[in-house]
Amino acid sequence: MPDLSHGDDVAAVNSLRSAVMRLSRRLKHQRVDESLSPTEMSVLGTLSLCGRATPGELARKEHVQPPSMTRIVALLEAKGLVRLEPHPEDRRQKVVTRTEQAEAMLEESRAKRNAFLATLVENLDEDEWAKLRAAAPVLEKLAHL
Repeated sequence: MPDLSHGDDVAAVNSLRSAVMRLSRRLKHQRVDESLSPTEMSVLGTLSLCGRATPGELARKEHVQPPSMTRIVALLEAKGLVRLEPHPEDRRQKVVTRTEQAEAMLEESRAKRNAFLATLVENLDEDEWAKLRAAAPVLEKLAHL
């Protein structure tokens, strides 16, 4: 557990925050479809991982309010990137699924961003690359807390 009253821990947390934010900004510029917002792309990515979800479930996973998610889903549906289907158990609800068009766009986006990261990683030495590989699961855990 970090001790944020201790100088080294404060410096590490500050450095991590700064690096993650800077890298995130650079990755956001590696988009394949400029018409989609980062939030819309994130929703498509979430659907790619979970397969299908109600708008309420997506709102919780994306940390947005349900009315906001309803608007996002409507925009994605209008663009042909998601489908709304009846909920199998609750007829009052809808289930959101991604379309093949969305999956193709996500694959292209992932490939572009992976290529960008690969060019950055080429600048690391073996020891730095080994440390980054070891840190990747920890960063993934932090991203999902």
